[in-house]
Amino acid sequence: MGQHLCICTRSSITIENKKYYFIQKLEEGGFSYVDLVEGAQDGRFYALKRILCHDREGRQEAQREVEMHRLFSHPNILPLSGHTFVDRGGKSEAWLLLPYVSKGSLWSVLEKLRDKGSFMPEDRILHIFQGICTGVKALHDKGYAHRDLKPTNILLEDDDQPILMDLGSMNKARIEVRGSREAMTVQDWAAQRCTISYRAPELFNVESHCVIDERTDIWSLGCVLYAMMMMEGPFDLLFQKGDSVALAVQNPVVIPQPCRYSQGLQTLLSSIMVPNPRERPDINWILDQVQHICSVACPVEVNMV
Repeated sequence: MGQHLCICTRSSITIENKKYYFIQKLEEGGFSYVDLVEGAQDGRFYALKRILCHDREGRQEAQREVEMHRLFSHPNILPLSGHTFVDRGGKSEAWLLLPYVSKGSLWSVLEKLRDKGSFMPEDRILHIFQGICTGVKALHDKGYAHRDLKPTNILLEDDDQPILMDLGSMNKARIEVRGSREAMTVQDWAAQRCTISYRAPELFNVESHCVIDERTDIWSLGCVLYAMMMMEGPFDLLFQKGDSVALAVQNPVVIPQPCRYSQGLQTLLSSIMVPNPRERPDINWILDQVQHICSVACPVEVNMV
């Protein structure tokens, strides 16, 4: 599909018969790297995600991520512009070409606000959260769950349109667990792929006979909403201090008081962050509540970052 070149030593690469020029490195993780590249033909910037595939299973996981991108065409889900697999010296890399969003992630916006001692106005929270939920609804409507929703996995365009990214942890929404061995398999997978401070309670201690479904995303959505209201996730500091997140998520989340936000928004947050997944609402109910809160009262001023 593409010419096998190493962007760390060459100035350009080719993916699906199109040339891209390497600009600079953006991020570096344990198993993936993200570089900024420019299309030679269209002059547009792209984020090139390079996933290290250490074995056949790793390659299959990268292929699944490609397939998840291909499955959706939605304004709130990051599209895939192209991809290829590169084999060099017995090692394999998956190259995913994605649109570059210069504003960055929701987390980077929250960090800027926090550094200035500022906060996010309620109407801006509702606008962003509604877009996030609309993207999640698209996933759930097709029978999938994201499994790793968090502020760093949500990009914001200049008009605050949120875009869900990092679909590598996505899988079928409904997972039937039959027996302790399957329970441990799911639990180990969650420990590797679902960020601990945004992970749903049912994924910490998976029951031997249960159904894990898309309501794991609902819990994570609650953590994202909390982060927008409080400038940090409900369990971020707990994790940083080394305390047990697994124990903390078994109790209802307490909203610090006094709270500058409306009672409607606080009630929505409390309704989402319910430890028992069977008592959590679905994404349609959340979207209805967001619309209701917006129709009742939204402040006029929006502070953009």
